[in-house]
Amino acid sequence: MPDASSNQVLFPLFAMFALTAVVFMRLGRARFGAVRSGQIDPRFYSLYQGGEEPDHIRVVTRHFINLFEMPVLFYVIVILTYVTHQSNAWMIGCAWAYVALRYAHSYVHLTSNTVLMRFRLYFASNAVLSLLWASLFVRLVSS
Repeated sequence: MPDASSNQVLFPLFAMFALTAVVFMRLGRARFGAVRSGQIDPRFYSLYQGGEEPDHIRVVTRHFINLFEMPVLFYVIVILTYVTHQSNAWMIGCAWAYVALRYAHSYVHLTSNTVLMRFRLYFASNAVLSLLWASLFVRLVSS
């Protein structure tokens, strides 16, 4: 049974969930607001056809979808780290670094949407994610 300190690796998962939930709520507010104000016909959302979302909503939609792409690999590596009892300060630190970079990426994407900055943050988060995977692999092979 894992000790309490190994549970620390799970906390970044909750932070990623919180980010996803906040973006989801922002998307819902934006979509309902656009329908209410007549910017978009509500029938658009039945098949995502017959018009286009306004750009400000499309950005949030795309970002929400993005939170179900690479972060899924983050969820998997953290859970694998936990169930294989390989949690340590390095793995926990990397997990928090990934989350911090994803929060920064979300902030840039949903505010200024500066593409170069967004790309750098996305690249950095994926580098940390790759480091997490490599670290777990090395720890498992070494044990």
